[in-house]
Amino acid sequence: MSKPLVAIVGRPNVGKSTLFNRIIGYRLAIIEDQVGVTRDRMYAEAEWNGVEFAIVDTGGIIFENEDNPIIKSVTEQAQAAVDEADVIIFCVDAKSGIHPLDYEVAEKLRFCGKPVVVAANKADNAIREWDSAEFYELGFDNIVPISALNGRCVADLLDEAINAVPEGNMNPFPEDYIKLAVVGRPNVGKSSMINAIAGKDRVIVSDIAGTTRDAVDTVIDWKDGQKLVFVDTAGIRKSGKVQGSLEYYMVLRAIRAMERSDVAMIIIDGDQGLRDGDKRVAGFAHESGRACMIVVNKWDLCGEISTQQFAEQIRKDLPFMSYAPIVFTSALTKKGIAPAIDKAIKITQNHSMRVSTGELNKIFQDAIDDHPYSRKGKDLRIKYATMVDVKPPKIVITVNHVELAHFSYRRYLENRLRQVYPYEGTPIKLIFKQGKKDRKN
Repeated sequence: MSKPLVAIVGRPNVGKSTLFNRIIGYRLAIIEDQVGVTRDRMYAEAEWNGVEFAIVDTGGIIFENEDNPIIKSVTEQAQAAVDEADVIIFCVDAKSGIHPLDYEVAEKLRFCGKPVVVAANKADNAIREWDSAEFYELGFDNIVPISALNGRCVADLLDEAINAVPEGNMNPFPEDYIKLAVVGRPNVGKSSMINAIAGKDRVIVSDIAGTTRDAVDTVIDWKDGQKLVFVDTAGIRKSGKVQGSLEYYMVLRAIRAMERSDVAMIIIDGDQGLRDGDKRVAGFAHESGRACMIVVNKWDLCGEISTQQFAEQIRKDLPFMSYAPIVFTSALTKKGIAPAIDKAIKITQNHSMRVSTGELNKIFQDAIDDHPYSRKGKDLRIKYATMVDVKPPKIVITVNHVELAHFSYRRYLENRLRQVYPYEGTPIKLIFKQGKKDRKN
């Protein structure tokens, strides 16, 4: 099931970015006391009362001077977030009261067909909390006075937002269907790849970058009755080159498509080589926690460079994706297509593979015995390790001194696990936890 999406919208300078940062728990959005600072939507994942959700911070909705290209772009971006969201948090300013722009924003939101929770921000005392009742004039029943700056009543706001999420499974396909998100820069051959696999034109193919404006699910019968669902996402462009709501909508849809998939197939144009945009797409895929593979398309156009040389360059430029297999294909000639799909199915199995607690403890204990780690007279010892989740595999390791779990040693332990179990294509999350102190520590 895809995570529900919550969008924070409102006129400029009402504290949307402060609220965004308060909800996700760290400073991500740029905060400055100046109208129009947040020009790009910011996206992050959050959790409240056991419910995971995605949240988007938007630039302020402005209806004045819409001929200004920056103001127009900010407004369009906010509208795109509203279109995609499951719940809207409408942020207003309890300190200054209702502004004429609030009425205009409210008019837009009343017809969006989405649940709306009004966050009366800057209500940092009882008087402002009482005065927030005036926002009922905007026509919404759910008004929550909050202070994003000090966290007052933000928990109540999140309760209301999560309760407003529409019920229903957002993933209509059975569990045994393997879901593959086809992601990449515009015009790298994503749609052509799906058409080559399906054997007929199922999605629009064009030489114009950005032709695919929506995520289109394509169901394909594969070998041995295996059902595959391909999600063709619109191309992700570099932030500085994104213009208008359409491109921002593409990025958001691509991210959400990866969330509800089993495997992210990162398509790279072999003729152009690895670009900054490819790295950005790979970063999104890695952060999503999905199984990942890198598909080098248009390999028929690459003459002199070998697959080994190209793969080595990818490994060098994408060190955080060392676990992802690299395959070489041509959607035009269909060469390498079948092996690529077989590889995707295999890494899907790896993504959900669970290792027993006893086996995990043996692997990690052997690793420490072979290469002990100590610092300042303290030896790192593992008390207990267990896999608490899959898709991706998540392992909690309780140790005697959590500060000794250096990044390099974490990587060493991960590699020892990968030597025993075929976790090709899937990230592994190692979470180190401080154990209770005892005399041996």
